[in-house]
Amino acid sequence: MLFNSLQFFVFLAVVFTLYWRLSHRAQNRFLLFASYVFYSAWSWKFSFLMLGSTVVDYFCGIKIQDAPQEKKTFWRNLSIAFNLTVLGFFKYFDFFVIELAQLLTWMGWGGIDWRLSIVLPVGISFYTFQTMSYSWDVYRGEVKPVRNFWDFALFVSFFPQLVAGPIERAKQLLPQILSKRDWSRERFYEGSYLIFFGLFKKVYVADTLAPYVNEIFSTPVQDLVWIDVACGSVLFAFQIYGDFSGYTDIARGVAKWLGFELMLNFKLPYFSTSPSAFWRQWHISLSSWLRDYLYIPLGGNRGSCWLTYRNLMLTMLLGGLWHGANWTFIIWGAFHGVLLCTHRVWSKSMGQFEWFSHISQRYTYRLVAGTILFACVCLSWLIFRAESFTQLSEMVRVLVMFEGDFSNKIVDSRYFTSIYLLLGIQLYQYWKGDLLAVYRQHWVVKGIVYLILFTKLLEGTGHHAEAFIYFQF
Repeated sequence: MLFNSLQFFVFLAVVFTLYWRLSHRAQNRFLLFASYVFYSAWSWKFSFLMLGSTVVDYFCGIKIQDAPQEKKTFWRNLSIAFNLTVLGFFKYFDFFVIELAQLLTWMGWGGIDWRLSIVLPVGISFYTFQTMSYSWDVYRGEVKPVRNFWDFALFVSFFPQLVAGPIERAKQLLPQILSKRDWSRERFYEGSYLIFFGLFKKVYVADTLAPYVNEIFSTPVQDLVWIDVACGSVLFAFQIYGDFSGYTDIARGVAKWLGFELMLNFKLPYFSTSPSAFWRQWHISLSSWLRDYLYIPLGGNRGSCWLTYRNLMLTMLLGGLWHGANWTFIIWGAFHGVLLCTHRVWSKSMGQFEWFSHISQRYTYRLVAGTILFACVCLSWLIFRAESFTQLSEMVRVLVMFEGDFSNKIVDSRYFTSIYLLLGIQLYQYWKGDLLAVYRQHWVVKGIVYLILFTKLLEGTGHHAEAFIYFQF
C-alpha cells in the first residue's frame, strides 16, 4: 500500500509540474480534458448530458448579449427552462409519479406505475445551478458572455468543484479561467493545508462517525431510547459537516494548486447565534444562490412582513427540495423557514428595546443563543437524515416524549471521540477569527498539530470508506 501511495504522489507531482509548464491556453484545454475524464470515470454517458447543458447555456449567453432588448428575456428563460427541465426529470420525475400513483390509488384508480428508475447524475444539481446563474448574470449585465466555447465548457466542468460544489459564480470563476495564472508557493502551501485538513475532516471525523450514525438510524425505533435519537442527531450533524466541508476544503486546496481561488463554502456554522447567521456560514454558495436568484427576485424583504415571511418560506422549501425528491427534505426546508421567520419576529419585537442591543452583545447571551440554535439545527438534521416520514415521526415521538431509559441505550462515549479534536481546532479558529489560524502558527506548533492530525488520519483509514454525502444531491 505504501508503494502504491508513493507511486500516486510521484504521478501527481509529474502532472502538476507539466501543468505549470504549459501555456495559459494549453492549461485550460488540459483542465477541460481532465474534468471530463474525471466525470466520465463515474459514467461516461452522463458526460454528454453535461455537454448538452454547456452547449445550450453557451449559445443562450451569447444570444442574451446580442439580441434586441425585447428578446433577451426569451433567451434567459430558455436557459433556465432547459436546466430546470433536465434537473426536474432526472431528480424528481419518479418522486412525482409515485406520489401521483398513491393519490390515484387513494381515489380508487390504482394500478398505474410510471416509474422509470432514473439514475441521478452526479453533480447535476451543482452544475445546472452554476450555469443558470451565468445566464442570469449575463442578462443583468453583471458579466459578459464567453465567446470561446472551450473556456466556457471549463467553467461548467471544472473538476475540483464539479460534483459537490461550491456553486461558483461566473463573475468569480470566469475571470480566473480567462486570465493567465502564475504559480505561487504561498498558494501551494495553503492548498496543501486545506487538502490535508479536508482529508482529516472526511476520513477521521465523517467516516469514523458514519458507522455509529448508520447503526442508530438502522435500528428499529422501538429499540431506541430518546438519548439514542438525540445523540444520533448530534453525531450526524458532525458527520455531514466533516463530510461536506471536508470535500470543500479538498476542492479549494486542489484549485489553489492549479492557480484558482474557489469561494468559501463553510465558515464555522455551528458557532452561529441566529438562523440567518447559520445560513450565511453553512453551504454559503447555495444559500447565497437562493438569496440572489430566488429570494430577492420574489421581493425579498421589500414588501410587508407577511410577504417577507412568504418569500423566506418559499426559498427554504425550494432549498429543501433541491437536496432531493423526498418529503423529509421538504419538511427540513420548511423547518428552517420557520426558524428564520420566528427569529425575524423575535429580533423585530426585541429590537424596540434599547437594553436588548446591549444584552445581545454579551458573551453569556451569545452562548445561550448559540446552544439553542445548535439544538434546533441538530433537530433539523434528524429530519434530513431520516429515511422516511414514518421513521421521522416515530423518532421525534421517542425524543419529545423522553421514551426509554439509559440502561437500554446503544450510544456510549466512544461515539464522540472523533469530534473532540475537530472542536478544539475550530474553537481556536473561532477565537482567532481566522480559518487558517493553525496554518499561520510557528512551524514547531504546526508540526505538532500536523503530526497529531496525520496520526488520526491514519487511524481513520481503518474504517470503511464512505462516499461523500452530497454526491447524491
